[in-house]
Amino acid sequence: MLEKAQKVGINFGATSGVTTTLGLIVGLHSSTQSRVAVIGGIITIAIADALSDAFGIHLSEESQQHNSDTHVWKATLYTFLFKFFITLTFLFPVLIFDITLAIGLSIIWGLLILLSLSYRIGRIKKINPIVPMLEHILLAGLVITLSYYVGRWVALKFS
Repeated sequence: MLEKAQKVGINFGATSGVTTTLGLIVGLHSSTQSRVAVIGGIITIAIADALSDAFGIHLSEESQQHNSDTHVWKATLYTFLFKFFITLTFLFPVLIFDITLAIGLSIIWGLLILLSLSYRIGRIKKINPIVPMLEHILLAGLVITLSYYVGRWVALKFS
């Protein structure tokens, strides 16, 4: 069974890795259609945003008096590792396939990760897993849709 610090890091890191990366690559692709921009964005998110999220979790967990220093540092480390590695998985389709196909495959991959996390959460909470699955897919869809249209707007406004 996972301890609380591991659950915090895994769930936050993986969810943030998926949603941030999908938002970034969809927005970059819709504004530039550039494989190089998407690759650079993924690598930047894997490093800078993983560190930033880990720092945010560190401060959040540290602010709660009941958390030990060990718990705080484990949550920080797990958040960084899961955000970093989940984000890097989005590189593979971009490196292997045509950029448009890679974006579509990345969306499918990201949604599968979110669905599996959501299903597990539903089972743990002893509720119908469809509820968190739909909720989380809708939120991810909102991120993807807004990122796409912001990218299109940037392309129109600044090209």
